[in-house]
Order: sequence, then structure tokens, then C-alpha cells
Amino acid sequence: MKRSINMNQSWQFTGKDGVAIAVDIPHTWNNIDGQDGGNDYYRGTCVYEKSFPKPDFDPDTERVYLEFRGVNASAEVILNGAAAMTHDGGYSTFRADVTDVLAPDNALTVRADNSVNDRVYPQKADFTFYGGIYRDVLLRVVNKVHFDLDYFGGEGLQVTPKVEGADGKVQVKTWHNGENAAVSVRLLDGEGAEVASGAGDDVTLTIPSVHLWNGVKDPYLYTAVATLTVDGEAVDEVSARFGVRTCRVDPNEGFFLNGQRYPLRGVSRHQDWKGLGNALTKEHHETDMAIIREMGVNTIRLAHYQHDQYFYDLCDQYGMVVWAEIPYISEHMPNGRANTISQMTELIVQNYNHASIVCWGVSNEITISTKDKADMLDNHHVLNDLCHKMDPTRFTTLACYAMCGPFNKVAHITDVVSWNLYLGWYVPGLFLNDLWIDFFHWKYPNRCLGYSEYGCEAMPNLHSDHPKRGDQSEEYQAIYHEYLLKCFEKRPFMWATHVWNMFDFAADARDQGGEPGMNHKGLVTFDRKTRKDSFYLYKAYWSDEPFVHICGKRQEDRVGTQIELKVYSNQPKVALYVGDKQVSEAQGDKIFRFTVPMEGDVAVRVVAGSCEDTAAFHKVDTPNPRYKLQAGDGNGGNWV
Repeated sequence: MKRSINMNQSWQFTGKDGVAIAVDIPHTWNNIDGQDGGNDYYRGTCVYEKSFPKPDFDPDTERVYLEFRGVNASAEVILNGAAAMTHDGGYSTFRADVTDVLAPDNALTVRADNSVNDRVYPQKADFTFYGGIYRDVLLRVVNKVHFDLDYFGGEGLQVTPKVEGADGKVQVKTWHNGENAAVSVRLLDGEGAEVASGAGDDVTLTIPSVHLWNGVKDPYLYTAVATLTVDGEAVDEVSARFGVRTCRVDPNEGFFLNGQRYPLRGVSRHQDWKGLGNALTKEHHETDMAIIREMGVNTIRLAHYQHDQYFYDLCDQYGMVVWAEIPYISEHMPNGRANTISQMTELIVQNYNHASIVCWGVSNEITISTKDKADMLDNHHVLNDLCHKMDPTRFTTLACYAMCGPFNKVAHITDVVSWNLYLGWYVPGLFLNDLWIDFFHWKYPNRCLGYSEYGCEAMPNLHSDHPKRGDQSEEYQAIYHEYLLKCFEKRPFMWATHVWNMFDFAADARDQGGEPGMNHKGLVTFDRKTRKDSFYLYKAYWSDEPFVHICGKRQEDRVGTQIELKVYSNQPKVALYVGDKQVSEAQGDKIFRFTVPMEGDVAVRVVAGSCEDTAAFHKVDTPNPRYKLQAGDGNGGNWV
């Protein structure tokens, strides 16, 4: 039976300076220069080298595969001086059979390349393209007769569940290289008990009174186990968790899960952390998921590329509805068409069994700088048809650029469409969101519409008593999101809305105020340590976990004779205490406002049911020297 050997430890890395240093995987060479601004992070080829002994296996009955789960963006793998494999695409698994190249002592060299070119996506986008071997490296020992490991990084197992009445009909297809081998299939429930079994390379089994995967409320998972036998002896086994559910979209009522309206309200997520780049461990993925769940999210757009399998597993486990996409982004490159097809094929093959994924994203903001529009449109039709052929159970979507008008042909290729719109941030007028959404819905009443990105920048140490568009204060970010949440509530026909972004992320080309090299639209800071006020606004709307939060706590020094205090809570009543005295109580819905007199030091406490939050403010005549006046704020209330 198969076994895996982790190869993450003890590599030699040689960067652009020609100096070899010891590193462990996951690793990127852009974890610092890709986050500091200037658009000058190193994009080129670096070399990873590793020596390892021949693994313990029987050369007469077993084969050995070398597997990489993420090398950005292109990889050339050389084992003992022989070319083992090459791969273009920095976000997916690839592997090769290296049995015949192995020696008693082995020298492995990987040339990782994230340089500028016109054939591998992404090349132009608002995020850093970290170079490196940033996901696991494995040796996988399998029987010479085994489930297929040679097709686009897949595992040779495809599970397609459907609902028929009260039962689940589960088609299990397998691929293997054994001419006289037999496949047996078992379906296990969430407790590991067998609920159905059968035999064959393509078998459909019935789960009586099936337990549905029902989003965050009840993300119930089954497991399909396929066993490969030769002459009655098991030689290989592969398994996958899966969920049984139905989903559909309606242009007037939005998204449906298991026949019930299920408004998709959530966030987008990039895979990088401050100081780490994209070289994340399981613990980092778990932290991200915990923070997302705390906010009450039920959908995640995993932008703009294939994410780590472990994070998709977490989405399955916690009931997140997922939009999965490839990095076909910003600019159509005629020489990159083959790469879009291979990346889409890998995305679907490697992620087909995930219950969380409901749609495949074909492209993002592709019209920003595309010149050959006819070739671009043709490529979109090819990708859309490919998705439907490979997976007729899911719908397709794409994210349109703000300046891509509602009549643009690209917006009418996929099954549904969403827009990246920042009305009220990059352009004035929050009310424009209402006008734009209503116009599109009026013009195309049978077209399902969503928001794939919306948001605005905010720095947690930047505040304003008079917030306005462009000031990057927490206060304006909160006003912006307050408006958009109410806007979406009025329009239940929107199939999904995804905040841009859950976390601040690196975009080294950026230098637009705040911290260079960063996109600060996140609701949580890049290091995951600070939840901005807007995080708690969304928690008030989406989470059932009781809480209360005082906004503006980080602006401790205040000028003036009073504070206009804003409080977020999902409780119906909030009481305000100044010192030990209750001075006010308010009933409301998510947003509560109080006036607090300022004189000297003021300690504030708010209580909502069993929850409370505190803050301390200090009256000053002039701003504290540790702040500086933000240019352009004539009211003197915007401090950095």
C-alpha cells in the first residue's frame, strides 16, 4: 500500500546573490522584498538543492513518485543529472515517476522561476507573485499497479454525489494502470460506519436517507474509499471526503443550497502572511479559517489561484461555499492560452471532490489591458466549455473589472457573473452602487449578478473625526461597509457578495499611502493580529456569537468636549457606562451610537447581555506628538 515520505527538511537555497543557505520547505525568496513596496522584488530563477538516500522500496513491485504541491511559477526538476519534470503554474500539484532515476544517494535540483514572461499566468495583477517551493514536497511510494497519479496532479478518484428524493446517489469513478486489477468501493458516514459498497471502475451507490452537507449549519461529510486488488490482494487505496448537496442560482432570488434560499455573504482570501509570504504551514491556514469563521462568513472566494488543498479541506469541514478560480487575470496573453487550459484542468481535477466548491472562476478583470479582444473572448469560450465538459455539476463565473461595462461580451459568457466594484472608494458616491446594481438587474433580469470584490483601504492607526473617501481611516472604512451591507440587504437577488479582502495582503507595486507594498483593504491586518472595526460590523450582521465592540478604541487621544461613540453588536440592547455609572442605554439593530462628555481621562464600558467591551480615552488640546496630521484634512481630525 502507498506511503509518503516528507521531503521538506534540509535544502540548500541559492538566490540571486549566488550564496547558498540552508532552508526548509515551505520557502519563498520574496517574503521581505515582495512586501516592502517599490515594485522591485526579485523575479527570476533561484535554485533549490537537496541530497537524500534512496527510499526503502521493492523495485520489483513498487514505484516512487516525486511530488510538489506548489512551486511558483515555473519549475524545472533535475534528479541525479536527469530531467525529471517541468511545470508551468505556481499554485497546483505536479509529480512524476522517478523510480528508474533513483540511486543509493540522490541529488535533487529544482530551478524555480517567477520571472516576467508572456506565457505563464499571472503576470499582471495587484498582488505579489512570490517565487519559491512554498508547499510540501513528498516522495510517494506506490505499488506498480496503482490508482492513476499521472493525470494533472489528480489521485485517480472522482466522486459525484446527487440527491434523489431522500437518498443520495453517489457515482464513484476510478482510474488505474492494472489490466487485471479490480476496484471495490465503500462509502463511510461521518462516524466511519459503512453505508454503501460496490465494485467497478465506475459505480453508482445509494445512501438511504442521506445526510446533506448543509453549509455552515451542518457541513456533514462522507468518505469514499476505493481499494485496488490484484488476485484478491489489496495493492492500493485512495479516499476522499465528499458532501451530498444541491445548489442552484436564481436571477431573482439568489443562491439556493439544498432547495432553500442561502444568501452567500462572505470574503475573498489571499494566501500570504506578513514576513512569510506564501510559505504557510497548516497552522497558518487554520488561523485564517478560525478568524473567518469568527466573523460569521458562509462563503469564500479563493482568489486569484488554486489554494492549498488543506484550506479546501477546511472549507469542506466548516461548511464554506467556495468560488475556486485560476489566475487568468488583468491581461490576456495570446501565448498564455495553453497555460490557462492546463491550470483550469489542474484546478478541476485536483479539486473535483470538494463539497465546498460550487463554481469555477474563469478569469478576473481580464479586460484591464487586453489588446486582442477576439482572441480573449475565444479563450473564455474554450475555458467555459472545458469546465462544463469536465464538471457538469457546477456552474461557471468570472469577475469583471469596474470599467468593464454591463454590455461587454465577456460579462455574458459564464453561467453567472460578478463585478469588482469600488464605487464610493476609487470614485465618489456610495449611492452609485445602488444605481449600478439596479440598472444591471433591470437590463438583464435573467442574468445572475454578484459582487466579487468591494472594499476600501484602512490603517488601524489612522483615524478621523471627519472621515472621508480616500483618507484610509478605520472610520471611513466602517462607513463604506455599513452602506454596502444595507445595499445588499435590499437586493436579495444577488447570488453572492465577497468583501475584498479578509486580510491585508502584499502588492509590492503599490505605493498609495499607508504602508508601501501593501493592499490595506483587509478587515484584519496582514499579521492577523488586529481586527479592524469593520470586522466587527460584519460580525454583527453575520455571526450568532453574542458580542459587543466599541469602535475607534485605538484613537485614545481626543480633542473636543465630547466623543460620538459608535458600538457594534448583534444584541438588541446596549448599555453605556462611564466610569462605574450607567449613563445611557440604547435599543437598535447592529449599530448603536452614544455621546460621551470628555474631561480628562474617560473610561468607557458597554454591556450587551452577557458581553462587554471597554475603552479608555484621554482629552488633549492638540494632537499627541506621536500622531501627525494627514494632509488634505482641513478639519484637523485625521491623524496618523
